[in-house]
Amino acid sequence: MIDEAKIIDVLKTIYDPEIPVNIYDLGLIYTIRIDDQSYVDIGMTLTSPNCPVAESLPIEVRNKINTLEGVEHVKVEILWEPPWNPDMMSEAAKLELGFL
Repeated sequence: MIDEAKIIDVLKTIYDPEIPVNIYDLGLIYTIRIDDQSYVDIGMTLTSPNCPVAESLPIEVRNKINTLEGVEHVKVEILWEPPWNPDMMSEAAKLELGFL
């Protein structure tokens, strides 16, 4: 059975090409849901609606999570509420980007 920690490990390998921090620590992942049939739903956002990777980043997330053993299906939904802001970043991301 797949667990959230494995999914988070995968998400931490995906980077916004303009920011040297992974999408999980950037705070772009809002929800991770796994049902009894190993279907994974990811709710995520982007740093802005005009993000240049708006088309490719959700596909990369879906494709990488699909490689995990036990995952049957992945759905990635882009959410705009609440709007992303730098306060959503992890402490490590804030430190890396000079916010601390």
